[in-house]
Amino acid sequence: MPDNPQTGPMMAPSAQHPAVPPPLAQPPRRDRQGTAILLICGSAFIFAAQDGISRYLGATYSPVFVIMLRYWFFAVFVILLCARAPGGLSRAVRSKRPAIQIFRGILLALEVIVTVEAFIRLGLINTHAIFACYPLLISALSGPVLGEKVGWRRWAAVAAGFLGILIVLKPGSGVFSTDAILPFLGAVMFAVYGLLTRLVGRDDSAMVSFFWTGISGAVAMTLIGIWHWEPIAVRDIPWLLLLCLGAACAHFMLIKAYELAEASALQPFSYTQLVWVSLFGVTIFGETLAPNVALGGAIVVGAGMFTWWRSHQRARAGLE
Repeated sequence: MPDNPQTGPMMAPSAQHPAVPPPLAQPPRRDRQGTAILLICGSAFIFAAQDGISRYLGATYSPVFVIMLRYWFFAVFVILLCARAPGGLSRAVRSKRPAIQIFRGILLALEVIVTVEAFIRLGLINTHAIFACYPLLISALSGPVLGEKVGWRRWAAVAAGFLGILIVLKPGSGVFSTDAILPFLGAVMFAVYGLLTRLVGRDDSAMVSFFWTGISGAVAMTLIGIWHWEPIAVRDIPWLLLLCLGAACAHFMLIKAYELAEASALQPFSYTQLVWVSLFGVTIFGETLAPNVALGGAIVVGAGMFTWWRSHQRARAGLE
């Protein structure tokens, strides 16, 4: 995503997300870009697999129940990771903007619910084709939210991305469904989450933001999901465990990747998640990669890549 390495989610599309730096990114100690690229691509594969598992479990059980269990595991992972960091939990819990930290954690949890519901109704491919516009939304909203200057080139990229979404949706053709609002709503929520993460990053460390993301999200999901408790079939327990373990593994890979190389060099490789999602959607769930979805998705991703490239160029020139 854009300019700050703290804008990553718990998972992608977040249920994580493509092109998302991890919330624990630190200045690289040494540049081992090849290893870092492998780690990024590996995490993208795991996130895509998680999306597939989320779609499967969400169609069988209440999505909020599954996400609650996922967040419980994630909260334990966050606590253990923060406890081992310098200063321990006492340092991680101290935020200068606790209200915003809590809000962004809750917002991410709600975004995951919306996105998983989109997986169930629209499938993986169609959901990701629309959700991929979130970097463009971050560019568009960075002006009013963060006071950043957004030039005409980035506005042109946002317009191109919007055109790509229209191609995916084919409004007026009779194919458009109100369910298509879900992935776009998820993208908006995730973009706002990313911007708020950059905002709190001005005062709080990445570890503090990571802690509040996991804990406030887990509390929010417990308040919502506990009312949807249901027994889990024995055959689905391995999938649930794989879903939870995959999240911890993928985030650890992200953290290590951004310790080894610059975020700006690695971000484009996160888009490989779209490739894996498409393969899983077609081969496992019997989805169809329609020509308009492929074309529109390519335009959205291309616009996002241009936005990333433009931000990288301006950062190198010291203009931002």
